[in-house]
Formats: sequence, structure tokens, C-alpha cells
Amino acid sequence: MDGEILRRPEVRRSLRRTRLLIGCYVVLGLLTLGAVVLLRNDPAAVTDAVWTRVVIVAATSLLMASFAAGAARGDRRAYLRLRLSSGVMLVAVAVIVALPGAFPVWLRCEQTACGALLAGVVALVNGGRLRAAFAGR
Repeated sequence: MDGEILRRPEVRRSLRRTRLLIGCYVVLGLLTLGAVVLLRNDPAAVTDAVWTRVVIVAATSLLMASFAAGAARGDRRAYLRLRLSSGVMLVAVAVIVALPGAFPVWLRCEQTACGALLAGVVALVNGGRLRAAFAGR
């Protein structure tokens, strides 16, 4: 990718905001994983579905952080992976929040916060600035 494009202030700003939102998503995901470990003996708070979801969020948040770092270096494939993974995770979060009774209220609240962060990421990575910066590269 042309390094000149990455030096544009608006592109750098969008990438910086994307990395900040993903960093918050990583922290939230890892804190939630820690809470699940601490609450593991409470079957009302931590079900098998909760374990599965929390591990998926923690793992994908770290992957997205890796993709965002690659995109910030100009890696088009990392940018495309970031676009795809953030969109898929946002849809998954929406489903989890919308499903009645499938997850405890505390996890649905946490997933709502994750969804807000991911919505920001999706808006940024699909916005005109970054799409133009990574187009055809």
C-alpha cells in the first residue's frame, strides 16, 4: 500500500479511533473472562453458553486487535479481515442481546457494551476514508 495514504491525517485519525475502540473491546472481553472465572461456581451466572460466548469474544477481540495493527501498517488483507470480523461479531452480539432467556442479564448488558464498541468499529472501517485508503490495493 502507498505509505502516503497512511500519512493522511484523516486516515490516521480513523485508524487511531478504530484501534482505541478495539482496545476497549479487548479490555472488556478479558475482564468479562476474568469475571466468569471468578463466578464459575455460580450456575445461575455462568452457564456453558456463557463460557462459550465469553471465550469467543476474548479470542476474536485479540484477533481484531491484530487485524487493526496490520491495517495501521497498510496491510490490505488485515483491513479486510477487520471489516469482516467486526461485522460478523456485531451481528452475533445483536442476536445474543435480542434472544430472550438464552443468556443471563449481566452478559446481555456486557454484550450491549461490546456491541456499541463494535458498531463504532464497523462505522469507521466501512467509512469512506478507510475504504478509499485501502481500495484497489
